[in-house]
Amino acid sequence: MNKNYYDILQINQNASPEIIEKAYKTLAKKYHPDLQEENNKKEAEEILKEINKAYEILSNPDKKALYDQNLKNGSISQEDYNKIYHQNEALKEELNNLKNNTPNTQYSNINLNSFNTSTTENPKANINQENIDAIKKEEQELEYKRRQLQYQEQMEQARQKAYHDAYIQDLKNRGYRIRYKKSLKDYIKGIISIIIVIIILILLWHIPFIQNFFINLYENNQAIHQTVDIFSNLFN
Repeated sequence: MNKNYYDILQINQNASPEIIEKAYKTLAKKYHPDLQEENNKKEAEEILKEINKAYEILSNPDKKALYDQNLKNGSISQEDYNKIYHQNEALKEELNNLKNNTPNTQYSNINLNSFNTSTTENPKANINQENIDAIKKEEQELEYKRRQLQYQEQMEQARQKAYHDAYIQDLKNRGYRIRYKKSLKDYIKGIISIIIVIIILILLWHIPFIQNFFINLYENNQAIHQTVDIFSNLFN
């Protein structure tokens, strides 16, 4: 039987927020990769991912309520979601074949919104209402499963973010300084920002009252006067 989030945190479904948090902290510390032997690090990392995922859902009242409802309906495990995804793709392909009038398809040339049960020029279109209802039901199931898949993707994104944030916070608590490597795009943005500032300063300098203000500031403030002279000498 697949474990649910309550099983992962080793608590029951009626656990209070305090118990959920305490269970999470205990397990997160127990399975933190930095505290494991080298040959157990990878396994511990996978377990910690599941722990973070479970806590991210169960610690949020709205997400927990939705999860409990899905748990009640019996469609919450990763394996179930994978099955839903593959069924979703299969149904999507089947419905596309129906709507695109694929040759040798039993339901070719059917307009689900305006079907006439009387005999038409195309014999394949002469099917009974029961078949149409079955197709409509498949479309409804497809939409329901699509929403479940979307919810799964949202949970996965939230889980990854929660795991990343928890890992970064743990490193900060240990005294590490976090530095993010700048990309070429970041440097280009910086250069463009500097150019824009220089252009704005040049434009402002050509406004008479602003020009007079800075000239007076230069002449009347000894510290600014000396600082400007130092930089002027360096450039000269």
